Amino acid sequence: MTPGTVATRHAQALLGALGRLARAPLATVLTLLVIGLALALPAALGLLVRNAQSATGGFGRAVDMSVYLKSGVSLARADELAVNARAVPGVAAVSVISATEGLRQFRQYSGFGAALDALQTNPLPNVLRIVPRASASGVASLEGLRRTFARWPEVDMVQLDAQWVLRFNAILAVVRRLVAIAAALFGAGVLAVIGNTIRLEILNRHDEIEVTKLVGGSNAFVRRPFLYTGTLYGLGGAMLAWLVLEGALLGLRAPVAHLASLYGSAFELTGLAGRELLALFGGGMALGWLGAWISAHRHLRDIEPRA
Repeated sequence: MTPGTVATRHAQALLGALGRLARAPLATVLTLLVIGLALALPAALGLLVRNAQSATGGFGRAVDMSVYLKSGVSLARADELAVNARAVPGVAAVSVISATEGLRQFRQYSGFGAALDALQTNPLPNVLRIVPRASASGVASLEGLRRTFARWPEVDMVQLDAQWVLRFNAILAVVRRLVAIAAALFGAGVLAVIGNTIRLEILNRHDEIEVTKLVGGSNAFVRRPFLYTGTLYGLGGAMLAWLVLEGALLGLRAPVAHLASLYGSAFELTGLAGRELLALFGGGMALGWLGAWISAHRHLRDIEPRA
């Protein structure tokens, strides 16, 4: 069999599958709706995680550490230490909070202003506020930075709330696991829907399949149009899922942008990127092909020409 003949038969099978879907528009649309919603839900969860990370700027900006200098370290020396701290790998930004500024903030927010007036000297030290890079926001990296600064002779104490890192990473891990579980469950649902649809089509075309086998048609030849039908269902469902997500984002962009502006942020919702779109469409087509293959492989064996 020449490559041209093979391509022609595949084209015939594809066109035949398209024709059968077009001849039953209501059933096709209902099936695509079920598949599209099943694919849209895990994709929406994945978008939620990505946009939430983008809105918060990742965990790198949510974590910092306070390096308390010894009481005898002057403000000029604190500025020099800040320059040295900026050269430490994993550090994104360093700011100096002077003892005077620290006392002012404490007086403003603590409610002990009258009591502080009785103090003869400022008991607070100069402080370096260290902001780690996003790549160094893990627990191990932060602990390494803490040990580095704690070894400096001018440093009295380094304060780091690592529990926030643990909690944030744990929440992200749970949400990612939920996305994976949802994708697996809804993927199984897509397989079931397409498999049952192909099973019904095989039953409706029982006599046609029997005649095809009687004149020498192989199982692979008979199975081919059903595989294309399943693939088209998967592709159509993925396209519908993408349209659903884009519609939801279109309705949410304005209120989310308004909410972000109230917090002084320019955050905007983003949709599926190129690689995510490829995964959605490729996953939909793969699920459609697999569901059709399983159903066709199982049921076509039971159809044999009668003597």
